[in-house]
Amino acid sequence: MIKKPFALALFAALSTSVLSTVAFAADLAGSYAPPPAYNSAPVSNWSGAYAGIHGGFAAPKLDPFNNSGLAIGGQAGYNVDIGGGVIGGEVEGSYLGDSQVKVNGGELKERHRLAAKVKAGVPLGDTLVYGTTGLAMTNFRDSGSVSGPDGWKPGWILGAGVEQKLNQNLSARVEYNYTATNNVRSFDNGVGSEKDLHDHTVKAGINYHF
Repeated sequence: MIKKPFALALFAALSTSVLSTVAFAADLAGSYAPPPAYNSAPVSNWSGAYAGIHGGFAAPKLDPFNNSGLAIGGQAGYNVDIGGGVIGGEVEGSYLGDSQVKVNGGELKERHRLAAKVKAGVPLGDTLVYGTTGLAMTNFRDSGSVSGPDGWKPGWILGAGVEQKLNQNLSARVEYNYTATNNVRSFDNGVGSEKDLHDHTVKAGINYHF
């Protein structure tokens, strides 16, 4: 049989030991500082409005030295970053520098183009890889004995590009477009004909993001 004074002494010793252990653990917890959290590289947000300029060439074949014209113009659009993807819309206007396209009996010159496009892409940090499609309106100019349609002719446009953020507000990009204009009627010495026309444009540009 354990005597009461001894039991009290044992309880007091155990209590002191437990309290000391708890206090020591509390001291350790208070002095322990977790390692700083790893901060991954910030992901660029492509959302918002932008506007910019571009320059390049337009040609009936993907060749800047074959019947090509200097393509210069501007663009404006709006992107929405949906997390893992970017969608948006863009309008652009270009002077095509009298790029020549073949028609029956001769050539017509492409003078101006307006386009309204939708685009979708994949952001890779500061880089955006995207595709685009939409509607285009092209203005043709007579060439030699060939006269073309008055006003603007509708068509469609398809393309792809890569855009790179330079800083928070500026980005640079390269874009390729294939544009088709169907049923373009032209006249050579009074003889009329219709033909589907197409061209290729390669443009480098810079955008300011608001």
